[in-house]
Amino acid sequence: MDSPEAVPIAVNALLRSKVIGFDTETRPSFKKGVMYDVSLLQLASEDAVYLFRLNKVGFHPALMDLLENPAIIKVGLSIKDDFHAINKCFEIAPASFVELQSYVKQFEIEDNSLQKIYAIVFGKKITKSQRLTNWEAEELTDKQAHYAALDAVACLELYLHLEKKRKQKEHYERAKLQKSKEKKEAKEQKDKSI
Repeated sequence: MDSPEAVPIAVNALLRSKVIGFDTETRPSFKKGVMYDVSLLQLASEDAVYLFRLNKVGFHPALMDLLENPAIIKVGLSIKDDFHAINKCFEIAPASFVELQSYVKQFEIEDNSLQKIYAIVFGKKITKSQRLTNWEAEELTDKQAHYAALDAVACLELYLHLEKKRKQKEHYERAKLQKSKEKKEAKEQKDKSI
């Protein structure tokens, strides 16, 4: 997304989602003391991925509203680092963010890298070859765009998959507890009638 006019349209599409994937990219620096601002914000829904070129469109108010919206869950990895970098330029109060590294611990996943978590959960490898690239280039290459989209999509897929598993486990545990309770009540009734 290179034009500010397109940002509200994309944000309106994302607002229809209950959960979105989140990631950022920053131009790498190879000189001591030289730091760059966040260049790219990636947001993924189940239907589409949007790459917002912050170095071109700035931090549009619609993006700020979305990231501060408590009704939409945003899932990312190392989000503390992302917001540390974002808040150097733009002051926002992020709401309803899920840190994937913390979230996966309830599934006994101790690894912290997205590649490892994805491999553990799905048994597939994520290829990440564009990490050290110029995210402020005039045009992003197809490889850069694919790489950038991948992290936001992977975060979303992992969360949705694990959340479904968590809910199934909760349902199973509730059903098991209910069955046990019914058995106990039936036994008590039987004992009373004897």
